[in-house]
Amino acid sequence: MNQISLDAKGGQFLADMANWQRESAPENSADLERRNLRFARQQVLTKRQQQMLELYYDQGLTMGQIAAKLHLNRSTVCRTLQRARERLYACLRYTL
Repeated sequence: MNQISLDAKGGQFLADMANWQRESAPENSADLERRNLRFARQQVLTKRQQQMLELYYDQGLTMGQIAAKLHLNRSTVCRTLQRARERLYACLRYTL
């Protein structure tokens, strides 16, 4: 009977897990991150926060332009974006 040391078994287990993770992982981890971010944006942010994030990051508007468009003070836009980023970070910190 062949004796396999515990270290060899553990090493084989780790190799098997690494292969399984490569096979089951999406082809592009950036796609997974984008999907998680999109889900988090829909679930944890208010409609106003979602709107401002879209204007700022997706459309490339400045805070001043967003403030003028939404008839708000620039500092309100700045604070709202900061709160949105904090909420997203709190939701996604374990998946990053």
